[in-house]
Amino acid sequence: MHIAIASDHAGYPLKEILREHLSRQGHEVLDCGTHSAESCDYPDFAKVAASAVNDGKAQRGVLICGSGIGMCIAANRFPNVRAAVLHDTTDAELSRHHNDANVACFGARELPEEEVMRLLDLFLATPFDGGRHERRVEKLRHLC
Repeated sequence: MHIAIASDHAGYPLKEILREHLSRQGHEVLDCGTHSAESCDYPDFAKVAASAVNDGKAQRGVLICGSGIGMCIAANRFPNVRAAVLHDTTDAELSRHHNDANVACFGARELPEEEVMRLLDLFLATPFDGGRHERRVEKLRHLC
């Protein structure tokens, strides 16, 4: 799977861990920055990764900032992106089953790295249920 990954400075160390984790699993990872722990602005990097998902250059995205919230807000400004902040297995599964989320957002200050890796793997492995949820997801494309 092609996966775009990005972070701000707060998420940089976790991004590096997740990038390597995904590569070891055989995914093609597009690293959209940041490339250091130097202070930066999360929208700049969310834009690059979310654009890759929006335009079909990546099938999934992973965004990391301090809380996951800022990255999620930025990513959801793109019409073909459905980003969700993941805190637990329910978030990881339902965001895929019901919402066909294609971008997982994490708060680097919220969860241990092992838990983030577990949630990311679950997110990537969980299929979209379709059916009645398909109609609802399609409506998201036409809200604005």
